[in-house]
Amino acid sequence: MDQLVEILQSFASPIGISCCLSLVAFYLVQYIIDQVSPHFITKGLTGKDLLKEHQPVIPESMGAIVGVCYFVAMFLFIPVPFMDHPDQFPHDKFAQLLGGMLALFSMLFLGFADDILDIRWRIKLWFPYVASVPLLMVYYVTYGKTDVLVPIPLRPLFPSTIIHLGPLYYLYIGTMVAFSTNAINIMAGVNGVEGGQSLVIALSLAINNLIQLHDVSRHDANMYSLFFLIPFIGVVCGYLLKNWYPAQCFGGDTFTYFAGMIFAVVGVLNNMSKTVMLFMLPQLFNFMYSCPQLFHFVECPRHRMPRLQDGKIHYTTCSLVNTKPVGKAMVRFLELLGLCKIERKEGKMIECNNLTLINLILVYMGPMPERNVALSVVVVQICGSVIGFLIRYGLVHIVYN
Repeated sequence: MDQLVEILQSFASPIGISCCLSLVAFYLVQYIIDQVSPHFITKGLTGKDLLKEHQPVIPESMGAIVGVCYFVAMFLFIPVPFMDHPDQFPHDKFAQLLGGMLALFSMLFLGFADDILDIRWRIKLWFPYVASVPLLMVYYVTYGKTDVLVPIPLRPLFPSTIIHLGPLYYLYIGTMVAFSTNAINIMAGVNGVEGGQSLVIALSLAINNLIQLHDVSRHDANMYSLFFLIPFIGVVCGYLLKNWYPAQCFGGDTFTYFAGMIFAVVGVLNNMSKTVMLFMLPQLFNFMYSCPQLFHFVECPRHRMPRLQDGKIHYTTCSLVNTKPVGKAMVRFLELLGLCKIERKEGKMIECNNLTLINLILVYMGPMPERNVALSVVVVQICGSVIGFLIRYGLVHIVYN
């Protein structure tokens, strides 16, 4: 009987209620996607599935539905964490919760606008900085700390173990938000990849928060991180059932920006930005690997996604014919590291694989069905999380006291 009472009490706890709302959101996403898909197609919110033989047209921008279901769960949850504070209301925590939700809503709106208007990269690159303003203000009011602890290996180079960054710290936060939102977006193009990588990152962060709950000084921060992550895990699982191969819908930039913003919000409001980056190692690698193309040292096609040939997915290439010496030197360096496949003709570099993690997987593993490509990316993401946990709990004492 006592065990039954404990189980019922656990369901009545904020985490238990969040899990129940997450389950509701999981089913709600699937139901609404089924209901609105014909209307999205009628209104022209569609995309071609280019990695299918007949390139079927399916509804796009379903990230809007994912976001709406997430906010339904979060709105219903808002009163729950504050019911046990009748004497002294935690205004700072309330501000963090609302500020995080405002930043998420802003990024969801801007992502949907991008899907509708097809905004140019040089303009939408600034979207995350705009959406991060509520986040920065809440951080300034509730934390306000702009000090960073110098890693042990670098301490001989600095006069103090703590450096005061001032306004530069807020620039760092804004840049982290921009990276998080775009990192999911540039590693996409295969059914299930966006949702799969987002789910692994969210689960990794949630597991880390659960491990850290014993730390009294960080208990509230980890709890509020879970409050943001648990409903997100629910809606992403529901979305994945519709987006996994063969996809019935696409999330569009709406989903990728929204998912990236979740991780930025968790990292900023709970002062764990370095931990978030640890669980986004594949995204960090993909960004650095893509830099020669992103900064136009090497030709960068509008879409660098793989291609379908003979029923299997193959890596795509970019031309090196008009590439300047600096770009060719970068590509050659990547080849020496085993990270690039260059095609040559008469000793001259003609083309190389597009510089994305998905194409690199296909270079090494060869052509494969689309489902296997998505699974390979998810496995890489899981391996990245395992490395993140090893660094976080096994090697952290080498870098920090």
